[in-house]
Amino acid sequence: MQTSQVVDYIENVLNHLPQDWIKLTTHRLDIYNEELAKTEFLEEFEKLYQKNEFSQSALKNLPTAYDYIRLGHPLSSILEWAIAKENNLEPEQVIGFSSQTMAILAVLRKNHFDHKKTQLLYTTHLPEAFDEAIVKEVYGYDFDLKHIDDKDAILNFDGSTVFITQNSDIGQLKWQNNIDFYISIHEDFGSIIHINDKNAEYVPDIQHVRRRETVAITPGDSLKALQTFVGKTEKTSKQDSAEENKVKVLENIRNITDTKAKPLLGSCGLSVQYAIMMGLIHEAQTKHPYKAIKIIVPPNCYGGTNDQARRVAACLNNVDIMDLPVDGDNDMVQSTDLVLNQVAEMDAVPLIIAEIPTNPRVEVPDLEKLKTALIQPRKNPKCDEAIAPIFILDQTFCPNYNFLGENQILSSVETISYVSGSKFPSGGKCTAGYLVANKKAEYLLDKIETNLKLCDNEATDFQISILSEQLPSMKQRIADAYKNTRTFVEFIKETLPSAKINFVSKTLAEQGFTPSVFSLDLPTKGETLEERETYKRALNQKLIDMMITQIPNESKYCVSYGQLKGCYWTIPATSTQGTTKEEDKDYIARVSVSPDLDLDKHKSVFAEFVEKEIH
Repeated sequence: MQTSQVVDYIENVLNHLPQDWIKLTTHRLDIYNEELAKTEFLEEFEKLYQKNEFSQSALKNLPTAYDYIRLGHPLSSILEWAIAKENNLEPEQVIGFSSQTMAILAVLRKNHFDHKKTQLLYTTHLPEAFDEAIVKEVYGYDFDLKHIDDKDAILNFDGSTVFITQNSDIGQLKWQNNIDFYISIHEDFGSIIHINDKNAEYVPDIQHVRRRETVAITPGDSLKALQTFVGKTEKTSKQDSAEENKVKVLENIRNITDTKAKPLLGSCGLSVQYAIMMGLIHEAQTKHPYKAIKIIVPPNCYGGTNDQARRVAACLNNVDIMDLPVDGDNDMVQSTDLVLNQVAEMDAVPLIIAEIPTNPRVEVPDLEKLKTALIQPRKNPKCDEAIAPIFILDQTFCPNYNFLGENQILSSVETISYVSGSKFPSGGKCTAGYLVANKKAEYLLDKIETNLKLCDNEATDFQISILSEQLPSMKQRIADAYKNTRTFVEFIKETLPSAKINFVSKTLAEQGFTPSVFSLDLPTKGETLEERETYKRALNQKLIDMMITQIPNESKYCVSYGQLKGCYWTIPATSTQGTTKEEDKDYIARVSVSPDLDLDKHKSVFAEFVEKEIH
């Protein structure tokens, strides 16, 4: 260590940690500035460090580091800050991953687009999951892989030199000028990439990989890493119950989804989606090696889904994106039929991603007609049978609905279904995600699991333990939350009939679609479309501000859904659709209701809002 001052300060911080830093998966957006993610938090943290201030109240009052722990959080930010401080780097030049391999893939992705050579050097061994052939053939990345005996023997290279080491010490780096990226692999919690000053322009690209294809080092693991950093590691054996928890979780998921094949567990919903994407591309390259692959995705779906799909397509010459309009004036069934006809004419491989119900408009298509559109036989230009689509279903809004079981609506369609476990499955307690396959799609799981493991994006033991606690009560929590949501929606209809509410009909609810999220288009006014839109957006914000101000213990301004308690408000266009094209964004209020909240208080505040702002 260069100095003990940082170590001493971190030790004091660890003794005064706000509990929310360990427990929360989503932080408040009303105190969050996305453009200053991490930097704003660390600027204020640095001021506390300079004053040697580490009281719990001072730490608790720091700005939000990130809006969601998939991207980072206070503990991961402090870990990166401390390592940077000890190695004369800027904090943004140190980035932690829960995965052991994604830091490597992040550099390879950047150099792929920059047409820059990469050499990966290692002295002991690479992460066990890293598969050179798959990374080159499926992901499209080019690199030289070399084992070296002596780090001091690294020669200059016309490109990027990535030095990979298995490192039990946190923050102990021995830089050389000809090392561009120093990646330390840590068996207990993932990896940390340290970026040389001359490669600082890589920072946003590497951060974006963490944002879209994996997760930051989790709060619990960041805490363990910081304890190691200050020399207070307590060696603990792996939980005896880890395997028991996993068996319990897998059985619960099978029962909920009515599927037989082994579910796969990922570190978050987007980690699972990335494994699906790369696994299905891997399968298509094997089964249809000379055919184009078309990823068909709604242009206004969840921004992470939309962005990730386009990022995958950008890396591979034979993969393209096709839009699937599903919301508002567009019908998912008609769009599906149209786009599949187009793909058949191209003799390409169709992979369709869709959310049911849709986000944020909470719409459910005619499922019988959707099934017909998906299984409809089509011909390619040679009049041979066209390749059947694989349906990738995000059912996070209704994880309790049985789509895939025997004789169920999608049992005859090759379907992979996945859920963000940070929502109802864990009640907002962890970021994990999971996927299942129906009988017709079971054969795809091998390739998907291969890529999930290659990316080292499997769920951690801690995440699995949370799922084992929360999944058994999920269906009841969904039922209770739906009742609260229906009551709130009916109250809004009565109190403000001119508002447009997007929510499932009672008929759909009787069929099993019982989400607890709805979107709200408030009445507007103005002479022009622009004036009406501006007025509506301002009114949305006034409503949210009033709710979170008057009910601060329950109403939160964040993107969450499925939490155990409270009510969550957001504007999709500025949160979940952050990377969606502007013309496809929804500037409406999205409201997520939990099974446990003071519903009468929420009604009262809404009525007050109507009286004050509408009448």
